[in-house]
This record gives sequence, structure tokens and C-alpha cells, in this order.
Amino acid sequence: MAKTKATLIHKLAIFFVVVFFFSTVLYFLYDRYVYPPNVKYYKDFGIRIPENYQIHGIDVSKYQRNIHWDIVKKMQSNQVKVGFVFMRATMGCQKKDGYFTKNWVESKNANIPRGAYHYFYCNQNSKLQALNFINNVELYPGDLPPVLDIEETNGISEKQFKKQVKEWLNIVEKHYHVKPIIYTYTNFYEDFLSDDFDDYPFWIAHYNRNNHPSTSRQWHFWQHNESGHVNGINAKVDFNVFNGDSAAFNNILLK
Repeated sequence: MAKTKATLIHKLAIFFVVVFFFSTVLYFLYDRYVYPPNVKYYKDFGIRIPENYQIHGIDVSKYQRNIHWDIVKKMQSNQVKVGFVFMRATMGCQKKDGYFTKNWVESKNANIPRGAYHYFYCNQNSKLQALNFINNVELYPGDLPPVLDIEETNGISEKQFKKQVKEWLNIVEKHYHVKPIIYTYTNFYEDFLSDDFDDYPFWIAHYNRNNHPSTSRQWHFWQHNESGHVNGINAKVDFNVFNGDSAAFNNILLK
């Protein structure tokens, strides 16, 4: 009896390995031939960049330290250049990124469309976090909508998590009169945010993809690489694309 049971377990293990192998192969073939790779390595930027998008951008925080935005603006390789920037403004209830004010002013002077994001701590008061962002970020026509960066639940319940997120979004939307963008990575959105937040603009982080991020919902921005190089920035930087043409991009900017 024990031998028979061991044989069955062995056969089942082989079956699941085979299924996993062929599923992986089919997924690879589907992604490659139904959506054939359209990426190119750009030596100047030091990364592979998807080419079926017109508008490229970066996001920064204090980790990039002093940025020379006039040099960033001038950099271009073929048709790829920095067409927008998101920058971290605030974190939690009280913290402000030490380089935000400098980046906010100087990117504007360089005529680069800019946006600001708040790093959210789910175990802190969401109203105070919203006020922290509002008190430090003044948006103008031509700016991108405010962004909520959510990457962890901080151990709170799903019900409380969603309540906290919605409160921040509602307060910020009421203040700026525009729906905020939600930023997160693929699995986190599917596990914690899908369905309840699908009507918000979406900025998704998903690396090592050829043509598009893996998500079932519409997205507006895609952070596809975290190791790019840009003249004027003495550190690696995240690269993004906008999912649309210049008319669609202009539509998303504040009026």
C-alpha cells in the first residue's frame, strides 16, 4: 500500500512538472509571436527600451540627489527623450523628500512635464498623509495628476487597507479636482486593489517585459526598467512609457 501511494505521488509530481513546463513554453510563445518583441538597446540610456510608445519618461527621488534638469532635457537618442518626470514629494504623515522642492522647481524651468507622488504607509492615518501631500505640492496647469504610491499593506486587514487608500484618494481628488493616479506593481494590484480601484488612472511597475506589462486592466504609465542612465543624473534611474500618443498625453495633464 505504501509503495502504491508513493508511486501515485511520484506520477502526480511528474504530471505537474510537465504541465508547468508546457504552460511556460506556451506563455513564452504567445508573448513572443502574438506580441512580438519590439525593443531596442540604447547605449546612451544603458537599457533596452520598448519602441512602440511615443512618450518616455523617468521618476526620481532623493536617491538621484542633485539633478541637472537642463542637461536631462537636452538628452535624446533617436526619437527617445525624457518627455515627463514623476518625483517623490512626501511619505507618510510628516516626511517630505529632501530633494523635492529643488526637483519641482528646476524641472519646471527646464520645461519638462512633471508630476508628484506620495509614498503611502497603510498603518498611518490616511487623512494626515493626504494633508502632508497637499501642504507640500502645489499643482498647476500642465502638471501631471497627483500619484499615490502603494507597495505594501503594512500588516493591516484588507478592509482597513482599502478604507485607508480610498480616504487618501478622495481627499486629494477633492482638493485638486482630478482623479489621482495609482502606482504599484502587478501582483500587488491584482491581490489588493483590483475591482475596487479600476476607475483610477494606473501606473504599473513591471520589469523584464518586451512590449507591455502583464495586467488585465487599462494602464496609463508603465515603469519598465529601474537601471537607466540619463545625462545630468549621477545615479541609475527608473524608466517609464506613456500608453498613448501626444494628444492623449496632453489630455491627462491638468487644465
